[in-house]
Amino acid sequence: MFCLHPLRGVGKTVLLDRMRNEAEAADMQTLRIEAPEGRSLPAILTPQLRQALLRLSRNEQARELGHRALRALAGFAKGLKLRYQDIEVGFDFEPEPGLADNGDLEHDLQALLEAAGAAAQRAGTALILFVDELQYVEESQLAALITALRRTAQRQLPVVMIGAGLPQLPGRMGRAKSYAERLFDYPEVGPLGPDPARVAIEKPAASQGVYFDPRALQRIVRETSGYPYFLQEWGKHVWDVAQQSPITEDDVIRASREAIAALDESFFRVRFDRLTPAEKRYLRAMAQLGPGPHRSGDVAEMLGRKVSSFGPIRSQLIAKGMIWSPSHGDTAFTVPMFDQFMKRIMPGDDWRQG
Repeated sequence: MFCLHPLRGVGKTVLLDRMRNEAEAADMQTLRIEAPEGRSLPAILTPQLRQALLRLSRNEQARELGHRALRALAGFAKGLKLRYQDIEVGFDFEPEPGLADNGDLEHDLQALLEAAGAAAQRAGTALILFVDELQYVEESQLAALITALRRTAQRQLPVVMIGAGLPQLPGRMGRAKSYAERLFDYPEVGPLGPDPARVAIEKPAASQGVYFDPRALQRIVRETSGYPYFLQEWGKHVWDVAQQSPITEDDVIRASREAIAALDESFFRVRFDRLTPAEKRYLRAMAQLGPGPHRSGDVAEMLGRKVSSFGPIRSQLIAKGMIWSPSHGDTAFTVPMFDQFMKRIMPGDDWRQG
């Protein structure tokens, strides 16, 4: 089983989609799940699992076990409906008494994934859970998922999870279950190096007969720090701004203004609008110190208060995916270039008040 998490949350969704496409091309059963804030794990898992089990039940060899897994799903949803009221799934079979219907998530999820894994095994395929934004799953529910995956691994059933989330994800999984460190791999998906970043911009343009001045490419790499999403944004705006080939550094300078404005109105602003006034001040203090990471004590000193008074705010920002702790006592932004945005959106010194 594998769990991916990206460095500062860039590039993960594209990677998940690519891996899922490859799995589907190999005739594997895939579940594509995004874990939004405020939704329970059973609620986001059951509709996707139902679709996969229906496909498995159409396999002649796995039909009986596929039907049993669908009965397990019905028991699972009905047993947990009282506790997780956001569960919405259609039932294709009546529950089988005693099968994943105890109303206890950790116990029932094990039984459910065992039944699903047995059906996949009989069909000669694998069941792969692709879960994006995994850091938003509550730790108690994350613990249940980890336990269930451990059980299927012990029984050598073909159930795999490929998850993606922000950099705090390994820590959350370790707190949820101490053996998660041994159960999963945690490769990092981060910024591209200078050479791959230049290729990412240069190659698709060259295929259209458009070329870049070397200084223009250097400017894009410097402006974006090699982050894949930002490379896409700069590439789009440079393409729109430039009038002829080769694209020059002046074209990139003009496009940078457009790219930053677009990011401010969408990518950054969406995150900013979720914050309370106190959380905004904390992030603005971090931005004043630079990109980071920063010692929590330095952030508190910037705001003129004791570090202990910011514990709840820091925890809320971590829960919202705005910051993470790369090491004990350190704090860093999960989103690249967010420090620059905070200075633009909250200029001057008025933010220090409050």
